[in-house]
Amino acid sequence: MAVVQVFVLALALLSLVCLPALVAAILCADELVDWLTAEAVTRRTGWRQRRELDRLDRAFRATAEPGRLDPTEVDLPGGPAIEEVAADLRRLGGQRLGRPARSGPAYGDLLRAYDEQLRVASRALGVAEHLADLDGLDREIERVRVEGELQAAGLVLCSADRGSPP
Repeated sequence: MAVVQVFVLALALLSLVCLPALVAAILCADELVDWLTAEAVTRRTGWRQRRELDRLDRAFRATAEPGRLDPTEVDLPGGPAIEEVAADLRRLGGQRLGRPARSGPAYGDLLRAYDEQLRVASRALGVAEHLADLDGLDREIERVRVEGELQAAGLVLCSADRGSPP
């Protein structure tokens, strides 16, 4: 009988100690549910973004393999010399970055011409590019990546007198 009384007394003390925590959990349950929901959405979004980036990375790696480059596209006879392409890229890049208004058909034509010169330089130097497949911010990011790859391949895209991109 004494064991039962000790057990009941211990259970009563435990419930008395845990009661404030239980009341707080009940009162704050909506905040806990909101936090858990936001955390789940954040993780799901992160997983989707990582999965999409992995897919894009695999696609870029597959086309960037050296054996997949078409040798007939590199240094086509009758095509512009790489020096001319570099000069065009510097000129168009300067116009692109120096424009105060970045809208309208003239700016769109300028971007298309700049992208075409990036494609020509990429083919000549064996750099993989995906400018035609992308649009918007993704195309801007691809431009920056291709410019970096071309510079790493030895193409000078900035003016020597300015020391910065044109």
